Formats: sequence, C-alpha cells, structure tokens
Amino acid sequence: MMLLHGTDALKQAAAAGRALPGFVVYNLETVQGITAAAEAAGRPVLIQAGSSPFKHAGRQALMRLALDAAEHSSVPLGVHLDHSRDLDEITACLEAGYTSVMVDGSHLPFADNIALTTEAVRRARGFGAWVEAELGALPGDEDVSTGATAQQSTMTDPGQAAEFVTATGVDALAVAVGNVHGFTKDPVRLDLERLAAIHDAVTVPLVLHGASGLPVEQLHGALARGVAKVNVNAELRRAYLEAVRGRLPDALPGSDVVAVWTAGRDAVRDAALEVIGRLSPSSAA
Repeated sequence: MMLLHGTDALKQAAAAGRALPGFVVYNLETVQGITAAAEAAGRPVLIQAGSSPFKHAGRQALMRLALDAAEHSSVPLGVHLDHSRDLDEITACLEAGYTSVMVDGSHLPFADNIALTTEAVRRARGFGAWVEAELGALPGDEDVSTGATAQQSTMTDPGQAAEFVTATGVDALAVAVGNVHGFTKDPVRLDLERLAAIHDAVTVPLVLHGASGLPVEQLHGALARGVAKVNVNAELRRAYLEAVRGRLPDALPGSDVVAVWTAGRDAVRDAALEVIGRLSPSSAA
C-alpha cells in the first residue's frame, strides 16, 4: 500500500463532514496499535511521529518505525511530523519520506510565524508533502495531561487566519478555539462561533488539536464547521498505561514483558478504533 500523499484525504473528509485522525506515536507498540486500528476500520489515518516523541525514541528510529508501518499497511496511512519548530528537523523528515509536516510558529509574533511557515511550505513543496501550521496558542502539555484551561485572548482571530493562510500558502490550519492539550477537570467548551467564522474566512481545511476527552457534541460541532483533521494523543496514552498497569501483576512473577507490551498495543488499537468511529461520517452532525 502506498503512503497517503497529498491533501485529497483532508478535502474528502471536509466534504463528508468527517475528519482524518492524527494519532501521536511514541514507540513500536503505539505504531502497531494505530496501524491495526486503521486496518480494522478500513480508514486512512495519520501516524504522527513528531518532535516531542523523538526526544524519547530518537528521531531516526521512530521515523523508520512509522514509515515502515505505513508502507506495509493494507490501508493508506500518512506519516506526519507534529509540532515542529525546527526547519532542519522538518527537512530531515521530508527527506526521510514524511507525507506531511506541521510547522508550529504559534509561540512567535504574527509576522515571524508567517516567515517560518512560508519557509516550511517552500521546503515541503519539493517533496510533494503538505503543510499544517498553527495560529493562536493552545494551552497544555503535548505529552502530559495537565488540566489546562483555554484563554480567549490566545484564541485564533478569524481575520488574522485569513491573512496568514494567504501569505503562507499553507495547506491546513490548526486553530485555538477553546481546545487544550490533554484531559481537563471540566468538559471543554469550544467557541463554535469563532470556529465557524474562521472556516468562512479561510480556504483550507482546519485542524483541531487536543481532542482527547472532548464531548462528542462539541466534536461533531467542530466537524460541521470545517475541521477535517483531529489530533488525539492523551486518550491513547491513558489506554496504554491502564492496560499495562492491569497486566503487570500477572506478568511480574515471570518477567513477561511481551504480555505487557501486547496489552498496551491492543489497548491503543481499541482506543484508536473508538476515535475513528467518532470521526466517521455516520456520526458527524
């Protein structure tokens, strides 16, 4: 099976009122679990082997795991660089064969974000990869559920979004509309009016980060307002860790690490399958 190249899957998802799932991976078991979920569902997904997980697994090792899984999958899978602020890292992933990259200039002043994103787009075009960028600040930690809360002052401005997309030529835009990284104590409430205004202002599909634990009606409201890619991380991490914890008592006497890894992998598969179902056209409203 060929890698999932181009933005057709994003555009088709947007037209159908659904979203392409982007699942963050950290190791072999999470890569295998996500691949198995995509194959079981018969749907394309993005394996997001990005900047933060590289710190744990090593860039070369995790890149190869993700690309090998995608290249041998029975369904189209994309391999996506998530939350990169480093143009050299972006280039390395493009050279390795990544199908898309996210350049994260959300921490920069607006003009600097435009400059960084424009250069990332220029580099990606030579490899046939598409580029996601972020405008607005998304609270929370990508790897740890911190109970973050959104601030209206850091949300994406629709007028700026239109200017940003036009200036950079970016293919997809990640927005801050009340979403946060990780689980929260209180249910997240998206600013769906702001999201609709952004959708009306730009010509590219929108991306929603921080969808773990998002109430289903909020998620479906986002799908109806132009979100065509949804990132999920914390749900899979929690499923993995709970499965490992549950398997450890029986595994420890015999030092059965394979049983523990298998439990974690299967839990990631099941959690990813559940997310894919939430993002399917039949459930979108």
